[in-house]
Amino acid sequence: MSIETITFGCRLNAYESEVMKAEAAKSGLSDAIIVNTCAVTAEAVRQAKQSIRKAHREHPGKKIIVTGCAAQTGARDFGDMAEVDLVIGNNDKLKAESYQPIAFGVPLNDKVQVNDIMSVTETAGHLIDGLDGRARAFVQVQNGCDHRCTFCIIPYGRGPSRSVPMGVVVDQIKRLVENGYREVVLTGVDITSYGGDLPGAPTLGKLTQSILKHVPDLPRLRISSIDSIEADPALYEAVTDPRLMPHLHLSLQSGDDMILKRMKRRHLRADALGIVQKLRSLRPDMVFGADIIAGFPTETDAMFENTLSFVTEADLTYLHVFPFSPREGTPAAKMPQVAKRVAKTRAARLRATGDAQLAKLCASRVGLTETVLVEREGLGRTEQFVMVETPVGQPGEIVRLEIESATAETLVAKREKAAA
Repeated sequence: MSIETITFGCRLNAYESEVMKAEAAKSGLSDAIIVNTCAVTAEAVRQAKQSIRKAHREHPGKKIIVTGCAAQTGARDFGDMAEVDLVIGNNDKLKAESYQPIAFGVPLNDKVQVNDIMSVTETAGHLIDGLDGRARAFVQVQNGCDHRCTFCIIPYGRGPSRSVPMGVVVDQIKRLVENGYREVVLTGVDITSYGGDLPGAPTLGKLTQSILKHVPDLPRLRISSIDSIEADPALYEAVTDPRLMPHLHLSLQSGDDMILKRMKRRHLRADALGIVQKLRSLRPDMVFGADIIAGFPTETDAMFENTLSFVTEADLTYLHVFPFSPREGTPAAKMPQVAKRVAKTRAARLRATGDAQLAKLCASRVGLTETVLVEREGLGRTEQFVMVETPVGQPGEIVRLEIESATAETLVAKREKAAA
């Protein structure tokens, strides 16, 4: 009798779903579906509810448990769904006792188990052997966020920033390497705020250096989304280590100063551009992705053009573009809104520019030899996170391949391995 997880949202959610599956099984739960929700947009919440209804129709005998950020911020909405058996808050979803079968069959008012996330002050370093079906493993180093961007509801879903001690992180990565993982991704909600709550206030850069030093058998370390303005000197030093992958994803959101101020971001356009240039000076092969919101309240055509031009000026490659979606309870929801059709049109233009940037990167790699982590049969990723069609190598293996050709979004490798 299996436990199935349905995951929405970020890489951290993907990691936590594996932890939840293990903890729920430990509690004795079986024959259940855990829906791990995301609250970043209203569309994400709608999709989660749609998925819950579908799961109930297709598996009427299974218990349905809802957790994650949308469950934390909208617990009653999910608790009112007849298809849902239990709603668990973000702080309790990683605890085995939250899934004990005795919790089921309770009256409606009792099936919502959501606490005050803002009162949580610690986060645990949950140890898992890896993620099912993945060649790389994700390690949570931080949770929560202390910032209050005007568009974002996530701090109310995740609570204050709190960090996993460095020793726990290093020990977990050692375990993952022993279990055969060749690449580890550090993840969290706001990982560049790492360490401020720990004794001695270590930084993300210090953590990165510690991992590279104390886990010498780890071939590839990757950092997920960062708030570039928080990058510390030790992180700049770590960037020069070839085992740290030359790919960073920026929490950019906009390339216009007025919109950045109205978003209550802590950087301006010039700050973000300067950081990109500094990192590239240290690591010339570094590529950057970015989260960008199109059609933020009050965004004019000229303001949007500033964001669009930033993509090419900073030579960004991997864009995660979101048309602005007002979230109830956030200041941005009360600002003068941009028409939805305008936001969607701007988002489409940004995505098209991002596609062109990726095509340019792919074309530039033809004829080069790439180090590729094979993810599954026939496909892998380069150090810069470009997808490669590879006719050789087993999942989890790192191979060196000469790139023969490229499509707009994928590299095509020759059939034989390149010389070491």
